[in-house]
Amino acid sequence: MRGITYWLAEHPAIVGFRWSHAQSWGSTWSFLFSAIALYLCLSLFLHLVLRLAGRRRPVPLGPLPTIHSLAMALASATIFAGILLSSVAEIRDTRWFWRRTKTTPFQWLLCFPLGTRPTGRVFFWSYAFYLSRFLHLLRTFIAILRRRPRALARLFSHSALVCMSFLWLEFSQSFQVVAILSATLAHVVVFGCRFWVGVGLPVAGGGAFSCFPVVVACQVGLLGCNLVCHLGVLLLHLSKGGCNGIGAWVFNSVLNAALLVLFVDFHVKRAVRRRKGLALDDDCGSVRCYPTHNSGSSEAKKEQ
Repeated sequence: MRGITYWLAEHPAIVGFRWSHAQSWGSTWSFLFSAIALYLCLSLFLHLVLRLAGRRRPVPLGPLPTIHSLAMALASATIFAGILLSSVAEIRDTRWFWRRTKTTPFQWLLCFPLGTRPTGRVFFWSYAFYLSRFLHLLRTFIAILRRRPRALARLFSHSALVCMSFLWLEFSQSFQVVAILSATLAHVVVFGCRFWVGVGLPVAGGGAFSCFPVVVACQVGLLGCNLVCHLGVLLLHLSKGGCNGIGAWVFNSVLNAALLVLFVDFHVKRAVRRRKGLALDDDCGSVRCYPTHNSGSSEAKKEQ
């Protein structure tokens, strides 16, 4: 355990980390805008090529989706463990100062003191989470090649997540520790499920299995956690004289509200399609997707 703690929370590169435009890769505004613009252009170009080619069936991708799911699950698990251990270490090392300001560890997790700079353990793992968002972007191209719907919603949500993780670092935004912990935990579950199904490992009951209910449960959990934590940040900001990075937090809240609207819109439309007996799109993310609805579809499984 000491070895794990050292490599994830006490290594000099982690303790001495500093978010810097000169030293940290991808830390400039020009890089952020260029990366998102390139991502949008490549996604739209790939979608247009498939449309012009008249390709309606999914493009065979072999083990690529499963490998991507494994990479995301491992990266998310590492970041989750790293920021958890780093938060414990930060609380241990700065508890003496908090006693003077009457700050509790729970308050620190939601509300960084004014003047907090993006240095140290927690921000190292926040930077790792920011970089992992670019690995997550590959899922968009996989979805396009599989001819999955909701392309525009996926482009917006993935771009928003990159922007939010950048703002966390740029403005030392409050609330990011809890956000990263909840997001990485959800990603471990979701991408772990997709990997499990993708490689054909056995499931409970031995029958067909879809990751869609797991994805929905994690999305609902994340949205609920974000809502409660955002309210907590607002209350602490008003009662304790201010939280660091509150301007970025407001922008973050707007993006989260937009993602909530997309989530509700998708599930309302899905409920309408289910009521009409139309085919549903279960985003299980594996090589084969097994429908779990009773829409009367004659297919037992659908190639993604």
